[in-house]
Amino acid sequence: MSDIKREPFDRFPSVYPLRDLSVPFCGFELENPFLLSAAPSTDELDIVRQGLAMGWAGAVLKTTSVPGTLVSLTYPMMSGWRRGEHRLLGMGNIDLISVYHIDEIIARVKTLKKEFPTKLIASSIMGQNKEAWQSLASALSKAGADLIECSFSCPQGSMGEQPGAMLAQSVEATERVARWVKEAADTTPVLIKITPLVTDIAEVARAVERAGCDGVTAANSFPSLMGVNLKTFVPEPDVGGMSTFSGFSGPAIKPLTLYTVAKIASNTKLAISGNGGISDWHDAAEVMAVGASNVQLCTAVMHYGFRIIDDLTSGFSHLLDERGLASVSDLIGKALPNLRGHDDLPRQKVRSHINEETCVACNDCYIACRDGGHIAIEYVGQEIIPKILDDKCVGCGLCVQVCPVVDCITMELVRE
Repeated sequence: MSDIKREPFDRFPSVYPLRDLSVPFCGFELENPFLLSAAPSTDELDIVRQGLAMGWAGAVLKTTSVPGTLVSLTYPMMSGWRRGEHRLLGMGNIDLISVYHIDEIIARVKTLKKEFPTKLIASSIMGQNKEAWQSLASALSKAGADLIECSFSCPQGSMGEQPGAMLAQSVEATERVARWVKEAADTTPVLIKITPLVTDIAEVARAVERAGCDGVTAANSFPSLMGVNLKTFVPEPDVGGMSTFSGFSGPAIKPLTLYTVAKIASNTKLAISGNGGISDWHDAAEVMAVGASNVQLCTAVMHYGFRIIDDLTSGFSHLLDERGLASVSDLIGKALPNLRGHDDLPRQKVRSHINEETCVACNDCYIACRDGGHIAIEYVGQEIIPKILDDKCVGCGLCVQVCPVVDCITMELVRE
């Protein structure tokens, strides 16, 4: 085992008795469902060691390539999406693949498997042609990698598709290249990391399934433009007076990840590793409840450090007990039976209710309903607490969303 010590982190102990959080994935038994995503956190051997020693179930080493591939990084590469005091509702990066090519990654895989034999050690790969994809997959398989992840959601450029487009934005190219990789990977499981920026994510996932691959990683970061400095009119991040498009990650993209994972789980039998917008155990549980078998974290680790693994495992242990679940596996897909098309939803009448004891008279619900709802909230006489006008309230729920006090405004079923 690694000689990395946990003593410096003992001041962050788990606050809930830990359950057995093991979960199977692609023939591997994970000690818990939390993996380090291919990212800066997995690009240096000593940093990966530290994360694994702290309790992460495995790591996907940052995307590698064949020797000779030019990786031209530029700095600064990070920018944040801010709203009020919340600096990192989302983060953008213009990072590229790892500067370490496959030979170095092979050595790291062997080292990490020796030091952490029970951890899942994987690597992400990116190729520019059939020979590159297959040589990368074959090399990792022979090196003893537990899993190979293929980056189909970054610009590839030489696959015969539209220049600058992501490989996974083409159903045909996704199936073709995924089949190449699976052929070369021998018995090593293969995940394809796809993008939701397509017309039909289920069709792309079905292409991965037809190619014989074991699963997908979804949903990755989203191409974005992080902002514009209105003093200089340089978009963010400012790199010598110029900028480019970023990959958007962080809490703001969780709803998009939930959608992507749910669509794939509902339309294929692929194993899914959830990725994107997961900041804590609650986010992770939601992503698994719509079909992911595990989750990968990147931005949250870069923001808060590896120690969040204690919150993740403690929170999941409490969730299993609170919901009466025998294992983590029982959580996977548990929300899917409650997901329907809009036409299949029940038609019911609901109405807002304001709890006068907890209302802080902020006026937010009144303004929102007046200018964006149904003018169903008014102030009566000299009252400082707003009132719901039952004859006008249709139950849209806008007031609940803008209210700053949790559970002050609730939606109640109207029984006729």
